[in-house]
Amino acid sequence: MKQNAFLRGIADGFPICLGYLSVAFAFGIFAVGQGLNVWETVLISLTNVTSAGQLAGVPIMVGGGTLIEMAASQFIINLRYALMSVSLSQKLDRGFTLPHRMAVAFVNTDEVFAVSSAQKGLLGRPYMYGLILTPYFGWALGTLLGAVAGDILPEIVTSSLGIAIYGMFIAIVIPEAKASRATALCAGISVALSCLFYYVPGLNQVPSGFVIILCAVTASAILAIVSPLPVEEREEDSHE
Repeated sequence: MKQNAFLRGIADGFPICLGYLSVAFAFGIFAVGQGLNVWETVLISLTNVTSAGQLAGVPIMVGGGTLIEMAASQFIINLRYALMSVSLSQKLDRGFTLPHRMAVAFVNTDEVFAVSSAQKGLLGRPYMYGLILTPYFGWALGTLLGAVAGDILPEIVTSSLGIAIYGMFIAIVIPEAKASRATALCAGISVALSCLFYYVPGLNQVPSGFVIILCAVTASAILAIVSPLPVEEREEDSHE
């Protein structure tokens, strides 16, 4: 029974693995292009499973940013994973002691959360370990392939492929922005603030990690004031 659950988890995680291969490949090229070597790049993906966090963290490392800058930027970017883990914990059975919960939380990405949340009933350790296993190794393998490719392919090719990771984030934002005017406005404010920090003398001296934090927090705060969640939706959420 446990073996069947484990294999079912692997089967459910395999499509996520395939999707991560291409994204991680782009990250590997990006990181090597920023100046990291192959094994440094792979080590990042072995110890972190967060595309946005890794993308933001590499320039901070390469630019000699501080640990405070790194910790703050990662906290802001990855805060949603903490919220998803709290939600997912309600579906885990009693076999999940603290170490097992921490292991699952480590690979609790958007896609893993979506698949596990869609399952009926409580989830056991065999299924969850199967579900996170293939995405984790897919992410690491894709990073390795991208980093090696970035080391041997001509610069003009790696520069072109490196754009793919930015395309991924655009593909995530655009559908949501089309469906929600508030999301579109938040993205627009973030872009405008980012441009200010890039082009305005004085502001362009602010470290990139703090720029990410300031843009994200400021845009979110403005939207919370300008376009708060309707009372009806907040009441619905409180009852779920």
